[in-house]
Amino acid sequence: MPGATTPAGFLRLAEDIAREAGDMLLAKRPAMSTRSADIQTKSSPTDVVTVLDRASEQLIRERILAVRPGDRILGEEEGDHPGETDVRWVVDPIDGTVNFLYGLSDWAVSIAVEVRGRVVAGVVNAAARGEVFTAAVGEGAWLGGERLRCNPAVPLGQALVATGFGYDAARRAVQAEVLTAVLPRVRDIRRGGSCAVDLCSVACGRVDAYYERGVNYWDYAAAGLVAAEAGARIGGLNGRPYNGDLTLCAAPGLFEDLHDLLVPLDPERDA
Repeated sequence: MPGATTPAGFLRLAEDIAREAGDMLLAKRPAMSTRSADIQTKSSPTDVVTVLDRASEQLIRERILAVRPGDRILGEEEGDHPGETDVRWVVDPIDGTVNFLYGLSDWAVSIAVEVRGRVVAGVVNAAARGEVFTAAVGEGAWLGGERLRCNPAVPLGQALVATGFGYDAARRAVQAEVLTAVLPRVRDIRRGGSCAVDLCSVACGRVDAYYERGVNYWDYAAAGLVAAEAGARIGGLNGRPYNGDLTLCAAPGLFEDLHDLLVPLDPERDA
């Protein structure tokens, strides 16, 4: 594909593939009466994987390797595919699988492209919403033809904050405890069910901030770039990069206020 060695070129290819995968998922999403046959559990009874998760990832891998056969691919379902180049694709075939199964709209196909360990392009296709969020490093974040900017920092008490919960029961109990302390200090809480969509919601101003423990790299690799290119700060606690222990995203100023609220609550613990 011409231009596929630049961030913009990688983005074009990633967007084409994410759109194709999203269209396939919309066309094949099972009716409610047949959904139980498509569900298997992963790490816990509340963590599910579907036949279509695997089909989506297989489609994405095939399309990438047809154009760039030497690249590495890290996918949620099939793990790390070795390669010979310094390019790695990070794929979540359905972020928000439970939403997908229940006919809710907050799920997405997420594809990020790393070059030498740095994410340079990202696409989040919220297919049920008809929204494709894109970003290339240094080129801004976009939804369709509209350039995105996160909301300016607001006082913590006026912030609408998105969060999510893990699958393990003990972790969920701690997350509920943390949430009980956060809720009285903010405007309100939203729980959408997709890390990628939540981060894009920060990017386009639908929420002011987001935090969550337990997300995986493929959940936030693409959407993290979208949020950062929209002007949001994204990181972990105490100066660390954003990570699976805790990912926090908000406009500068609000980021620090929410961070300082969370730290004494020890949100990275599981008991």
